[in-house]
Amino acid sequence: MVMRGGTSKGVYFVANDLPAAAEARDALLLAVMGTPDARQIDGIGGAHPLTSKVAIVSVSEDADAEVDYLFLQLGVDQPTVSDRQNCGNLLAGVAPFAIERGLVTVKADERSATVRVRMLNTNSIATAHIEVDNGQPVYRGTTAISGAPGTAAAIRLDFDNIAGSSTGALLPTGNVVDTFCGVDTTLVDNGMPVVVLRASDLGISGYESPNELEANESLRELLEMIRIKAGAAMNLGDVADTSVPKMTIVSAPLNGGAFNTRTFIPHRCHQAIGVLGAVAAATGVMIPGAVGHELLDLTNGRSDDGTMLVEHPTGSFGAAVSISIIDGKPSVTRAGIVRTARKIMDGRLFPRDY
Repeated sequence: MVMRGGTSKGVYFVANDLPAAAEARDALLLAVMGTPDARQIDGIGGAHPLTSKVAIVSVSEDADAEVDYLFLQLGVDQPTVSDRQNCGNLLAGVAPFAIERGLVTVKADERSATVRVRMLNTNSIATAHIEVDNGQPVYRGTTAISGAPGTAAAIRLDFDNIAGSSTGALLPTGNVVDTFCGVDTTLVDNGMPVVVLRASDLGISGYESPNELEANESLRELLEMIRIKAGAAMNLGDVADTSVPKMTIVSAPLNGGAFNTRTFIPHRCHQAIGVLGAVAAATGVMIPGAVGHELLDLTNGRSDDGTMLVEHPTGSFGAAVSISIIDGKPSVTRAGIVRTARKIMDGRLFPRDY
């Protein structure tokens, strides 16, 4: 099934419909997407990392969850398949997909469903709250999210204990600020490993378009040098061929948000911002003394329920994040977001050479 989840688009599979061996599974998925090819012309990928994604869903063996969700990020022009990160955007489609496929059963008279999802990439739990009717997901609704056209039914996602899920700690180095290549950074992991950097420290405004930033070769080279060093410092090892950590450049808000962002994922500049990337970046800049903390506008950019508006190239993203400082160390007390999802196509795929 092809679904839009948040501001990404991906192919959703029931685990039993794919080869059990990872090597055979990955070969099939590369053929499905049409990778490697910059246009992915011989598959259903959309020639961009945001549309070259896969969600694999199964009934969970964990007593604390209904379904398991494995996210795989496929390359576009490179034959790569990575499970090194979560994807909170495709996560939005997991509960509807699980109900569509009968992995989760909903009573006909129920109007809402709660589905506990174990995110296998980080072995953490998310709770999805979705609208249902006659035992099936409701996709139509009035909720709009920046980066996706139109409106759809709201899907609320609450995350349990995701701090340090990839690196072992909210602040993997134990420091609020680390310096690489002469640039101050805050390294944070609250569901996604993220490197937070000030736009002004990189010689840019932070309000450039994604295309402008991608065309800035010297900036991209500097970001990659910092990313390689930061990845090692974050206990991620050699990240040269991986899609984490993400690189989020922050500046003062322009449009009523708490702060403004441009995010490299890691080599292309995101047209919006990833779900867990936004949660992690928002967590990072809330820490006193962190890179970007001085840029925060919480008077206008945070609602009464604690949701922060994170500005990005195509609008803003609401991240419900709260932290407390215990014995001088930051601790996450809340992490959640609202997304939408939509079923686009359900059918049979005919991958190349398979």
